Amino acid sequence: MRKAIALLLTLALLLTGCGGQHVPQDTAQAGEGWPVTVDNYGREVTVTAAPERVLTLGPNCTEIFAALGLAGRVVGRSLVNHSRGPLEEYAGAVNAIPVLNQASATREAVLSSGADFIYAIDWEISDTGCNIEEAEAYGMAVYVNAATTLEEQYQEIMDLGALFGVEETAEAFVTDQQARIDAVQEALDGQEAVEVLVYDSGNDGVFTCSGSNFESLLISLAGGHNLFDDLEDQQWVTVSYEEVLAREPDIILIHDYDTPSVEEKIAEIEGNPVLSQLACVREGRFATITLESVLPGCRMAWAVEHLAQAFHPDRFSGQ
Repeated sequence: MRKAIALLLTLALLLTGCGGQHVPQDTAQAGEGWPVTVDNYGREVTVTAAPERVLTLGPNCTEIFAALGLAGRVVGRSLVNHSRGPLEEYAGAVNAIPVLNQASATREAVLSSGADFIYAIDWEISDTGCNIEEAEAYGMAVYVNAATTLEEQYQEIMDLGALFGVEETAEAFVTDQQARIDAVQEALDGQEAVEVLVYDSGNDGVFTCSGSNFESLLISLAGGHNLFDDLEDQQWVTVSYEEVLAREPDIILIHDYDTPSVEEKIAEIEGNPVLSQLACVREGRFATITLESVLPGCRMAWAVEHLAQAFHPDRFSGQ
């Protein structure tokens, strides 16, 4: 009993403290420590000095720069339409950054930005817009956000710390994330996982995440099991309503971003002749999370804490 109480108290401190984290200052210095080379996306990325003009293509990428105290170096951000706004502790820094594109970054906007460094979620730096090779030809170093495990995302943060000369800040951030996730794991010890259907959208089926998606990992760390984790060929998949019914989820996790609203998505589900047969729908067992919170980035611990409270409210009552 004492151990359980101690674990819950530790988690409570972590949960209440995460909203008021101190945002570090930019301490990168020119000169010493460069050039720096890191491995990323099957290639080497080299900078000869801490980059000065950065594009963060994806809200998750932007928040990492705020978390590392580097928001002042960001001259443009994209995919704002996929965000419900930054975490409170980063709001001032993130909202001060100019919007390069409200949706996906266009080729023209990227190449005319004057940036010397790009940190982009993988589907934002592709042949559908400006690709890596073209950006590099314009003098931009490109680091791709494509983590599929906690270790890979921690390494991305450490790499950015090295590239920008803020290694200690990056290490402290990673240590904090690890401690908070460990606290959730201890609090969930012995708890049976709940079956989770991720509902991004519905149109001739449910658009959901697969087992290779980073979100599936976060769900498992929060005491859940992604209903479609056996599908791994691509990160996002469309499954039939009948298949969802056959697998019988315990709870439906709805992505909150842009349009339609969460309320509209719930109305879609409740009005669907197949999904409306699910017990979790009849009993109103829904949870929500903002899309940027389940992308690989700096919200790993926040997302695990948030999801764990939704999946196992009995373990986190009063949090």
